[in-house]
Amino acid sequence: MKRILIIGATSIIATACARRWAMHGATFFLAGRSPEKLAALANDLTVRGARAVTSAQFLAQDTAAHPALLDAALDALGGIDVVLVAHGSLPDQTACQADPGCAMEAFEINASSVIAVLTLLANQLERQGHGALAVITSVAGDRGRPSNYVYGSAKAAVSVFCEGLRARLHKAGVSLSDIRPGLVDTPMTQGMALPAALVVPPDVIAKRIVTGIERNVDVVYAPAFWWAIMLVIRYIPAAIYKRLTL
Repeated sequence: MKRILIIGATSIIATACARRWAMHGATFFLAGRSPEKLAALANDLTVRGARAVTSAQFLAQDTAAHPALLDAALDALGGIDVVLVAHGSLPDQTACQADPGCAMEAFEINASSVIAVLTLLANQLERQGHGALAVITSVAGDRGRPSNYVYGSAKAAVSVFCEGLRARLHKAGVSLSDIRPGLVDTPMTQGMALPAALVVPPDVIAKRIVTGIERNVDVVYAPAFWWAIMLVIRYIPAAIYKRLTL
């Protein structure tokens, strides 16, 4: 039975992944911002077949508290087989353009705090000599776009960090999957003018994530067609790209 730590466990995508793992009797340590939502998720996973569920509050920007959280997870689980880092926010691009403080807060939540927790987790899995580490980034990190370049640059920073970290961890027998979802039907995307054909339910993403982690895939586009979309976008010449509205 897998021992699974999920950071940002109450996010829609993380919850969908946890439900899939619960059906196979996994043991969980859930970390998230809302104790009430964590308790509800713990009950949900138990009903679905989870062997045991422990939870604790996680505040992304309180990096000084991250080591204690990891210690609590290790005490509860007795070791870690899989870690999914799924916390983040979707900032208002217009607000970030107007206010440097808003831009830096968005970067801190989506990049700096993620890098901080990944560093702790990587060190632990490296000491163990086994385990699978996965982090949710975004296709937005593949190329900067005027509509969300603050969010995209934060996700890009995490992806580049993961590329180097993956090479280090590979030598220790630890895998690292960079999960790059496209447009997902979540509360963060509600009300946004998005092409309906490209917006998919969270469980579709979760299936792709769980399979990618099991197969130790380095970069997981979810759904898979986003690989082709982003390939085209990455190769648009800069002289043309800067004139586009994306």
